[in-house]
Amino acid sequence: MFWLLALLLLVVLGWRGWGWWLARQSHLAADARADAEQWRALDARIDALRRDQRAQAQRIAQADATNRVLRDEVLGLGQRAALLQDSVDKLADPTRHGVQALRLDEVELLLTLGGQRLQVAGDLDGARRAYALAAGVLDGIDDPAWLDLRQALVQERAALDALGADPKSVALARIDAFAATLAPPSALPEDTRDAALPWWRRAFARIVEVRPSHRDIAVAPDDRAAGYAALQLELTLARSAGERRDSDAWRSALERADGWLARLWPPSPAAQRQRAQLKALQSLPLQLALPTLGSTLQQLQSMRAAR
Repeated sequence: MFWLLALLLLVVLGWRGWGWWLARQSHLAADARADAEQWRALDARIDALRRDQRAQAQRIAQADATNRVLRDEVLGLGQRAALLQDSVDKLADPTRHGVQALRLDEVELLLTLGGQRLQVAGDLDGARRAYALAAGVLDGIDDPAWLDLRQALVQERAALDALGADPKSVALARIDAFAATLAPPSALPEDTRDAALPWWRRAFARIVEVRPSHRDIAVAPDDRAAGYAALQLELTLARSAGERRDSDAWRSALERADGWLARLWPPSPAAQRQRAQLKALQSLPLQLALPTLGSTLQQLQSMRAAR
């Protein structure tokens, strides 16, 4: 019995020791898992802190760049304020005649605008108005040193007034009037002349066909219609050249139109008058002949540079 009790005691002690060892191992595994979770959480927090640090570094760099830009803008504003103050001081300086300088600037601007309106756009009325405004502003300057400039402006305005109408407008109006006098092929003299003939001539006209001896005259209706369309096209090209003030293209188009006139209308007093009108149109000027244009502006600029 003693040995049985001892064996039973050993079994009980072994079972208890095994249970304690298993509990110990499970506790150690739980502690290892907890430690691993803590390490992972710590790594995540460290990564978050690193991201925050990088974001803060970027914000600091952006703030530094913004501060540099703002500093440059503040310096630029200071320089502009200094320039404005300098300009105001110069205008307020009685020795520099600030009001007179402003009026001279306005006169120079008006003269420049008038010359550009005349040379670029061909606006003669606009140029005259600009020169009249410049003369009004120049009359407000009491300094006798600008008397020569005032006299030059009066002479240039007189030259502008002596031009009359714009040559381009006159030429375009005359070519439009000439085109309006041209009858279409259906109403050409060859078609309407038979209505005034006696009845016996009209009766024999059905038997005997009369053709002009000049072979250049177009007789067939299709040829006459095509010739009339070509004539209108040449007149349109002449108008386009007149708008551009292209004298060579203007004369070339009218010469070609004269050739179509000779092909459409047989020699007659009316045809001679039409061709004479075309010749007169060819000799019309398109450019503005004003040698003194811009002389007042040049004199003003030279006088201001000398002062």
